[in-house]
Amino acid sequence: MKRCSRQLVVMARWPATGRCKSRLGAGIGLAAAARIQRRLSEHTLATARQLDGTELVLAVSGLGPCGAQRWGHSLGAHRAVLQGDGGLGSRMARQLARACREGAQQVLLIGTDLPQLAQGDLEAASAALAERPLVLGPASDGGYWLIGLRRPQPSLLSGIPWGSAAVLRRTLERAAALGLEPALLAQRSDLDRPMDLEPWLG
Repeated sequence: MKRCSRQLVVMARWPATGRCKSRLGAGIGLAAAARIQRRLSEHTLATARQLDGTELVLAVSGLGPCGAQRWGHSLGAHRAVLQGDGGLGSRMARQLARACREGAQQVLLIGTDLPQLAQGDLEAASAALAERPLVLGPASDGGYWLIGLRRPQPSLLSGIPWGSAAVLRRTLERAAALGLEPALLAQRSDLDRPMDLEPWLG
């Protein structure tokens, strides 16, 4: 498809048993965790496809190029790319930089841990990014469920204690140091632990 001025990048791990959702799997079993990861991926892509005027890119880990393309096609993504090596911050920075090199003027990046993700969340993020250089969706665990940028900011993502309750706070501190005034979206809850399943299954 023709490149769009806005990309929505979904960071996703192939839902293989024992290779995804390890914290959740420790509580409910690895096979059950993989099934939930598959459902979350399908839900995220189905919601993401509703954002008009946007190229939907699936950034995959756990598969090679051909497998990633097949998976992306099955989920309705416009295309799939590999996340590449490195920690989470490096992989996120790589996807943001790639999208901007390809001409995207807005880049939204999300994961697949959001069972309550709705079209309105993504529309709100895009609208906010039209006004501010940085958009963040706070997560209830102290991280964030979405980041949006209009140009690459690799230093924004370096040195962040990923997986800790300080992710959002440290990112906001880094944004202030870089002169980036952020817009904050509504807080959402990730699905990482067995207790996080209750609102989703209820």
